[in-house]
Amino acid sequence: MPEKITIVIVGGVAGGASAATRARRMNEAAEIILLEKDEHVSFANCGLPYYIGGEIAERQKLLVATADLLRKRFRIDVRANQEATRIDRAAKQLDVRDHLKNEDYTLAYDKLILSPGAAPLVPPIENANAPGVFTLRNLADADKIREHAVKTSARKAVVVGAGFIGLEMVEQLHRLELKIVLAELQPQVLPPLDPEMTYPLEKALRDREVQLYLGDGIAGILTDERGNASGVKLQSGEVTTGDLVILGLGVRPNSQLAQEAGLEIGATGGIAVNRFSQTADPDIYAVGDAAEYPYGPTGKQQRVPLAGPANRAGRLAGEHAASGASAEMPDVQGTAIVRVFQQAAATTGLSVKMARKLGIDAWSVTIAANHHAGYYPGAKQLVLKLVFAPETGKILGAQCVGVAGVDKRIDVIATAMQFGGTVRQLAGVDLSYAPPFGSAKDPVHMAAFSACNYLDGVDLFLDSDANLSGQQVVDVRTEKEVSAKPLAGADDAIAIPLDDLRERLGELDQDRPTVVSCGVGVRAHVAARILRQNGFADVQNLSGGALVREWAIAQRTAE
Repeated sequence: MPEKITIVIVGGVAGGASAATRARRMNEAAEIILLEKDEHVSFANCGLPYYIGGEIAERQKLLVATADLLRKRFRIDVRANQEATRIDRAAKQLDVRDHLKNEDYTLAYDKLILSPGAAPLVPPIENANAPGVFTLRNLADADKIREHAVKTSARKAVVVGAGFIGLEMVEQLHRLELKIVLAELQPQVLPPLDPEMTYPLEKALRDREVQLYLGDGIAGILTDERGNASGVKLQSGEVTTGDLVILGLGVRPNSQLAQEAGLEIGATGGIAVNRFSQTADPDIYAVGDAAEYPYGPTGKQQRVPLAGPANRAGRLAGEHAASGASAEMPDVQGTAIVRVFQQAAATTGLSVKMARKLGIDAWSVTIAANHHAGYYPGAKQLVLKLVFAPETGKILGAQCVGVAGVDKRIDVIATAMQFGGTVRQLAGVDLSYAPPFGSAKDPVHMAAFSACNYLDGVDLFLDSDANLSGQQVVDVRTEKEVSAKPLAGADDAIAIPLDDLRERLGELDQDRPTVVSCGVGVRAHVAARILRQNGFADVQNLSGGALVREWAIAQRTAE
């Protein structure tokens, strides 16, 4: 028979609500109490920007599980607008503030699950709390932003922060026909990605007349004579107007409750937990954005504030608290995706930039390919960058950008990473194929083939943004291609079409370090093989060819 215990869960939304419902399914006898300091206990916070922009028309659709549903179907004691303020671990009880009645009370527990989430970062700047300045955390925030954008005379918005939330807000405010200014402290949008992979996103933004200030953080918020936000001042001294300011600067974990209770806080600021989401106190669990997870690419604990891990961790913690046993929390890869107008960008694991920052040796290959068979109508190009360990070929991460098929490729690679896969194993994955859906050699395969060639020394790659001065650069595109768009940053490149290369080897110096390039890297691979088998000892293939080289040089110049 299930044990009759009291399980108290602090915080709803993804982790807390998942924990509550799983706990009930595993223990019908338990008393389960869910505390939520806000009005709504379970809502789709990832859908908030799309509700603001009107793409999700019905507000009700965002309510994943209402309090009434949790009460009736799962017999959970749901207490909204009630906030846990202190944990007494010795007495195994909580101090709770009832914000509706303005009263305090204590609540005993046998098992406690913390899912307090994270709060938007608000920098210590002038007028940060002025009317017209918003962050986005819950439905109330979304309502306020939507009302301000739709019902006032707002015509221009300033979005500060070009991460996932910032980019989604830009897209949705553009749907409301507002002019947009986007400011980001880093020299690129979507900072987790390698710089060259963000070029299509920045182009998509500029094509919609979004004014970009990159490498320029916020210094203060300007107000009008009534005290309402009227623009922002950037660290460079640049001033831009706007009657709606969105701060999308990231989040900080709500770990204060745990910290004051003497629970361990991890190196990345989240609550430290084991594989069962237990804290240093085995009767207290922590899940969601306030907790740390085992991060697959490094093997260390790390905060990964995403909805997927929060839901999965909540489910397992609820089961363990209710029954005393559960599966362990698997590694988290940090897989995420964002849409920026017609472009999509997705990532999993480490970028090269992140690997270098962590001191991890990483190689990468970049390929461009169609998202389905090129001869079938509607094929769209995507660019895929695969990051891997040079000694073992273990997949460390990937990034993909394009109009279609981006999610499929990243999800396949994230799945391979989940099981410790290598690029050699990825090259043999049996994927579905029919012309409307993919290619017989999928972009995932092409990236893996390139990585295997790199590991085997069949093809050596040079980073797309490399300095080519002093090297013999051979551009094997057709004369028409070269004339239309010369290879960026390679004024002395020697143009020899691939089909003429064997007959024109005498025009090249086989003793010089040589770099070959084409449109996207495919023809350059063939050229490199020809050269190396004809006495050219030092030959490298420019990763991603002229296409990604253009992106990389543009981003480097912008910095």
